[in-house]
Amino acid sequence: MGLPVNIEELVHGRTVEWERLEFKQGWNPEDIIHTMCAFANDINNWGGGYIIVGVAEVSGQPVLPPAGLPQSQLDSIQGEIVGLAHRISPNYFPITQPYLLEDRHILVLWCPAGDNRPYSAPSTLGSGAQRQSYIRMGSRSIIAQGDTLRRLQELTARIPFDDRVNNLALIQDLDLGLIQAYLHEVKSDLLNESISMPFKELCRVMQIARGPEEDLRPVNIGLLFFSKEPERYFQRAWIELVWHQDDSGSKFREYYFKGPLQKQLRDSLSFLQTNILSEQVIKLSGRAEADRYYNYPYDALEETLANAVYHKSYELGSPVEVQVWPDKIEILSYPGPVPPVNSEILSTHKRIVAREYRNRRIGDFLKELKLTEGRGTGFPTIYRSMAANGSPDPLFSTDEVTYVLVTLPVHPVVSDQQSVQVSDQDKLLTIKSLEEIVALSDQVSDQVSDQVSDQVKDQITKVLKSEFGPYVVDIIYGLKQTERTRFDILEKVGLSNHTKNKQRYIDPLKEIGWIEFTNPENPNDKNQKYKLSEAGRRVSMLIKL
Repeated sequence: MGLPVNIEELVHGRTVEWERLEFKQGWNPEDIIHTMCAFANDINNWGGGYIIVGVAEVSGQPVLPPAGLPQSQLDSIQGEIVGLAHRISPNYFPITQPYLLEDRHILVLWCPAGDNRPYSAPSTLGSGAQRQSYIRMGSRSIIAQGDTLRRLQELTARIPFDDRVNNLALIQDLDLGLIQAYLHEVKSDLLNESISMPFKELCRVMQIARGPEEDLRPVNIGLLFFSKEPERYFQRAWIELVWHQDDSGSKFREYYFKGPLQKQLRDSLSFLQTNILSEQVIKLSGRAEADRYYNYPYDALEETLANAVYHKSYELGSPVEVQVWPDKIEILSYPGPVPPVNSEILSTHKRIVAREYRNRRIGDFLKELKLTEGRGTGFPTIYRSMAANGSPDPLFSTDEVTYVLVTLPVHPVVSDQQSVQVSDQDKLLTIKSLEEIVALSDQVSDQVSDQVSDQVKDQITKVLKSEFGPYVVDIIYGLKQTERTRFDILEKVGLSNHTKNKQRYIDPLKEIGWIEFTNPENPNDKNQKYKLSEAGRRVSMLIKL
């Protein structure tokens, strides 16, 4: 059974930090059980780790091509792993999966953080073994002693909020379409298996649901990424953006970005990139090349907002707040940083590596989706991007309990030359691409859509017909009225119920997420119909129907 990661990205350490990877050239059960125990204890709340058997390592780095394992040994090794799992106390079972990497067989053990720490394992598999609790220290598995053992024991009942079971939600609240879209994006081998796999089993494999078969419940991380309305379960779990027209604070526009966390982050960044970020080109006398500046470098903005989404507490009913001022962008998240990070460290250190993390799995999902850097690399990325653009350093502040505030100052050269005022936006707004339509639709409410001019709606309709064909408006209009079968959709626009017409006019709207199945768990249901998604409903408000 495939794992919900891309094996190539995993082996090269692009989606998981090196400290969470252990490479073994051959099968060594004594070392394996100690590392399994260490990942289960997860003393840093990093989310466990991966053991990759069949790949040698030098100084913590994989040696490729892999040495590989004899194919005849794979089944027997997986049987031994079950035996090792029973020797860990409490019993702990990793998820194993053979892979073919560069034509060599390897075995990957995914060892998620355990729910019943501290775990212990025998110091040796021979006689006279003592039970010890193992932890990860850098890229090694060591015995927890002294302060580290006491710290591990203190973590016994402390499971990070994003990895807890949510007893107020049902397994049906997780959306198969969102899960499969994620697996497709990260190029996971699990995608193909998910088509025929029972939905409950898929959720278990991805570690987004736990519990007995008769009462399987979503884990919070699953609801945050794979439910369409996370705010139903986590109060005000969205991004609020306020765009100030001047320094007075009295003239502003508000926007709300909701939905799964990855959608919130992408939609808000798309809005900022389309509406706020701008480039200034300055031609200097005597020089062939012009100087180019952005008011805010995108990489710094992306990493700052991703960090806010990652590190905020979803137990609190406080959104991530973005304030866009004429001279700065402020990004506020709640609560304060996890100790030992304090106001002094936050404001003076350009690289911060926390001892433990508030959300041990949100970071993993964001990194798989290429929406954030690895742990400890976010701050350097922000500083480096600002410096490369010629911008002032970012400012970080906190009261250590309530909030973290990051301020990105506008580039000093650009700040005096921005000629487009917010109040003139509607007059100057032009829509030329699908990306701009998506960004605008994410701002739509029943009230805001009334303010979109007919001229803009004409532009939107023109782009949509160019992207999706001449029938797109009629298809969206029909689905806005009622759910329809494939036959009904095509018949209403005067097309035959032929596969090529479905592929040309229906499938692209489904792939972009504007229409969806009424019964997504059974795609081949003979009574299957299509309906507008929430995103599709917002788009429908921007076109002339």
